[in-house]
Amino acid sequence: MTNEELRAALEAILFVSSDPVKVDDLAESFTDEGKDAIAAQLEEIKRNLDSNVGGFMLEQTAGGWRLATRAEHDPILKKYFAKKGENRMSIAALETLAIVGYRQPITAPEVSEIRGVNSTAVIRTLLERRMIRVSGRKEVVGSPFLYRTTKEFLVHFGLNDIRDLPRLEEFGDLIGENINDDLVAAIANAEPSEAIAEIAVSEDANIEETTTIESDTQLESIEE
Repeated sequence: MTNEELRAALEAILFVSSDPVKVDDLAESFTDEGKDAIAAQLEEIKRNLDSNVGGFMLEQTAGGWRLATRAEHDPILKKYFAKKGENRMSIAALETLAIVGYRQPITAPEVSEIRGVNSTAVIRTLLERRMIRVSGRKEVVGSPFLYRTTKEFLVHFGLNDIRDLPRLEEFGDLIGENINDDLVAAIANAEPSEAIAEIAVSEDANIEETTTIESDTQLESIEE
């Protein structure tokens, strides 16, 4: 297979894939080319898209590669999909994501304390949308679940790693919404959790679970 043929095949895979494409997975399909050749052609695709600026680009996110729209088109995309009635995350959900993202691992009561309102329903929604996951339990009375962000969170916001999160004050720019200054201050001033002992819960196993939350006691139960 020539470089041009390999590049064209990679472009086709990237176009139809709904998830970031990893080089290791591609290497299993292109057994004669090898990872170095695949990585080189991915970089070539990225260079071509960057030099001929159009509506989309190739980016690394969540440990893989994907085609994504350019940031300058965000306003028209939001307007278009809002008109079509696409389901977007609420401000409450985005606020909760910010808290989990910058203070993970964190429990539901701790999220509610930072937000100043009961957040168990929002956490349930984020679990259903796979934006957050259960990562263990905190060794305190009641052993509440600890929550972390997921691969889907990284993909949704175009991050390659959780360490790529911007400064807290800039999170609003990342999500395209204004985050209340008081909430930003509350997140920044929240004390890091102490004496946390996580009982490992695999992300794959957690995806198969559904979560119900007892709002009156702030205790959650996972039903397989």
